Amino acid sequence: MLAAFPQPGPLLVRFVAGLGRRSLDLVLPPTCLACRRPVGELGGLCPACWNKMGFIERPYCERLGTPFSHDPGGPLLSTSALADPPAYDRARAVSRFGDVARELVHLLKYGDRLDVARPLGRWMARAGSELLAGADALVPVPLHWTRLWWRRFNQSAMLAGAVSAISGVPVKEHFLDRRHATAPQVGKTRRERARNVQGAFTVPANMRAEVKGRRLVLVDDVITSGATVDACARALRRAGAQSVDVLTFARVVEPW
Repeated sequence: MLAAFPQPGPLLVRFVAGLGRRSLDLVLPPTCLACRRPVGELGGLCPACWNKMGFIERPYCERLGTPFSHDPGGPLLSTSALADPPAYDRARAVSRFGDVARELVHLLKYGDRLDVARPLGRWMARAGSELLAGADALVPVPLHWTRLWWRRFNQSAMLAGAVSAISGVPVKEHFLDRRHATAPQVGKTRRERARNVQGAFTVPANMRAEVKGRRLVLVDDVITSGATVDACARALRRAGAQSVDVLTFARVVEPW
């Protein structure tokens, strides 16, 4: 009787698929990450997608990282940052959450395109260079275990790993825990989003001594209202973190 071989797990299947994709990249011309048009190098965008990315450059709010339409001069703090200061110190993002950025995020999260994390992480390391220069650790926004079981990977941890490979700042996935599952944030108002994640994150008791006094950078894929990263920052501050900054690939700039 033949012995039954165990079935490969989802992560192994994704890894093998990734190897196959990289093998094809060696014999096929590189294509745009977003639209698959031919490009000059792997992990790049075609000119059309590059122009649609909406990269965020200065001048922007030094607290929220949201761009200004013009240089207002003087202290670069937005009225939003002054009226409703976030729990974190500074936030930086690569681009606005437009069509191209949305496509790249969705490829990573839902399209099994784990190879996308590396170029996104490269752009994030550039956008967040001032945050990373003084950071002790990168802390990916955690998924609840039920969602992690379903998705099989945390896209924020993938991005943090890519940023770490470039910056040398270590990733500390266990500094934060998502202690209860929350409903999807899509379709909720800003106030509803904040209420949805209130109390959802905590620093495990055995991690508090390591978090205390550290300069931390939260890593996530997208900031929409900021409710999730704000809740994470509050949990880290309660555990004694010296500072908490936020680094994401994209952020919503227009009203949500």
